[in-house]
Amino acid sequence: MSRWKVAVVLLLLAILVAAVALIGYLPRHDRELAASAAATLERTSLPAVTVVKVVQAARDSELLLPGSISAIAEASIYARAAGYVRKYYVDIGDHVRAGQLLAEIETPDFDQQVAQTRAALAQARQQLSQTQAALVQAEAQRDLAKVTWQRYDNLVKRGAVARQDADQQESGYKTAEALVAAQQANVNAAEDNVRQAQANLDRMVTLQEYQNVRAPFDGVVTVRNIDTGYLISPTGAGQGAAPINVPGSQAAQASGNEMFRVAQIGTLRIVIDVPQTNTADIVIGMPTEVLVQQFPGRIFHGKVTRTANSLDPNSRTMPTQIELSNEDGKLFPGMYAQVRFRNHRDNPPLLVPGDAVIAGPAGTQVAILEDAPPEIANDPQKQGAKRIHLQTVQLGRDYGPQTEIAAGLEGWEWVVVNPGDEVREGNLVKPEARDAQQGNPAGAGRK
Repeated sequence: MSRWKVAVVLLLLAILVAAVALIGYLPRHDRELAASAAATLERTSLPAVTVVKVVQAARDSELLLPGSISAIAEASIYARAAGYVRKYYVDIGDHVRAGQLLAEIETPDFDQQVAQTRAALAQARQQLSQTQAALVQAEAQRDLAKVTWQRYDNLVKRGAVARQDADQQESGYKTAEALVAAQQANVNAAEDNVRQAQANLDRMVTLQEYQNVRAPFDGVVTVRNIDTGYLISPTGAGQGAAPINVPGSQAAQASGNEMFRVAQIGTLRIVIDVPQTNTADIVIGMPTEVLVQQFPGRIFHGKVTRTANSLDPNSRTMPTQIELSNEDGKLFPGMYAQVRFRNHRDNPPLLVPGDAVIAGPAGTQVAILEDAPPEIANDPQKQGAKRIHLQTVQLGRDYGPQTEIAAGLEGWEWVVVNPGDEVREGNLVKPEARDAQQGNPAGAGRK
């Protein structure tokens, strides 16, 4: 082979080796340049945070609380006389008036006691008549002894009889007078016995009237636990199974039941527990709206009639009573209801997202945006940078997604949502608005 051919072959081999080396070097060089640029960007870039604008709460606020409807007045009816039910006149669902007869109780033992009390009164009156007759007799004897003594006294003055005889007559008069005083005391005691017997009779007659069980007020009968022939114990309760229970059940075998239960449902009440954060808005006479699931779209109007004026230390709530009219009888005691309060506020508080609140050793805070220093704001690489300031705030009501700020913010602030480790006092960040409709946070800063 000639020399020039050898030179050509060597040149081609050199070119091939150079091409292979260049193909392997260029991608690696590009990767090194990209990694270096990424490292430089990471060192010089600012952490991005999501921010939202502080908004003002609505002037008209609503508070919805659950409660249970109950009668404005409800009484369990027990008897004052023991015996057997002779007859009952009302049943569950019947409307009754105050004083209306509900049932009659047959009390033979009690009737005998009344008869004995009447006999004792008659005997006391007879004894009074006897003592009054004895008093009249004693008074007559006293008057006779007095006249006799006066006659003897005149005869003694004339010397017709001895002084001893006059003294005996005087002694007899004083004895008769003392006997009158004793008989008068007996009459007084007999009169007291008559009054005592009369009081006992009046008491027994009054108790005998309790054989007639009557309604204490206007209302509706909600429970009947007696039937004809039921035994009424001395405690006034029925001894037997309640008629409304299934025979053989545990409830049917219970004893000591109330005879009736009467509820006044023309006006109903609801007792609800108002949280501590809302107690300042509750005042007596405040109108309310009552919502019941069985009547969709219908609003029952009530008002606050009383509050406990103290909080339950366990739940930090204040018991509040709502009264509402039930003239049409659509609502029943025991129904579940919701009470809605509407409150107008002239200066409503500010709202921030619930996940923007920071709870830490320094208290409750939110991270707000402030303008960056001029040397940083003028840096083209840090255009739009903002500085973090941790602002201490006082919370109001917690609505879940949003929380009221009672104090600490003015309304112009942008707050950081879900703050991470990069959100610290004085740190520079790049804000990004979570809702485009809220505007551009680039202009956010302390006014």
